[in-house]
Amino acid sequence: MTENAFVELERGSAGIYPEEEFRARLLNASRKRRPLRIKYGTQADIRPPTFVFFANDASLIHFSYRRYLENAFRRRFGFEGTAIRMEFRSRSE
Repeated sequence: MTENAFVELERGSAGIYPEEEFRARLLNASRKRRPLRIKYGTQADIRPPTFVFFANDASLIHFSYRRYLENAFRRRFGFEGTAIRMEFRSRSE
């Protein structure tokens, strides 16, 4: 399990965030009535795997969507049993 903590994804893997499975969940991801738009994501660090996502307003992201993304990344990229950090930043940051 610990070897997964040192995995670095290919540049295009996490950078292509707006895929169908993630976009389908965006409709219910916002805590307010404004739509949440995540432009892209990138892997910022390897140990622990840290992903940074850039959105129109990071305060709109609901905790359940954060958890959904963590679990989706674990399944898709083989991070089972590894701590993952996810940061969401507003466009202005």
